[in-house]
Amino acid sequence: MKNKILFVLCLLTGLMFINAGLDKFFHYMPMPKDMPEKMINAGKAFMEIGWLMPLVAFGEIIGGLLLIFSTTRALGAVILTPILTGILLSNITTAPSGLPIALVLAAIVLWVIMENWHKYLPMLRK
Repeated sequence: MKNKILFVLCLLTGLMFINAGLDKFFHYMPMPKDMPEKMINAGKAFMEIGWLMPLVAFGEIIGGLLLIFSTTRALGAVILTPILTGILLSNITTAPSGLPIALVLAAIVLWVIMENWHKYLPMLRK
């Protein structure tokens, strides 16, 4: 039962990250009306760095795809962790209204990391 719950959560989380990554390329989702000014300015600054948003989008898409499949889930969690850290820090500092969903996503990715801890151990050994 635990594996089925984890699969569904990873599927939904993976699809959310894939959607967010694709939106960075195709801009099909409208901007929220109540977006804080700081968040808008930060987004504009990131767009000024021409390579940053495509890199984040690519990481979101690849990480989301890898998170869906159980054999590649550990790698997907590793790819999504720095992106998710940025999401959490952005929400903490500029848009606390988005913090609940960011915390849920972080909890799911943390669960994946804990479930796959044995796959990370060889990297920590000499």
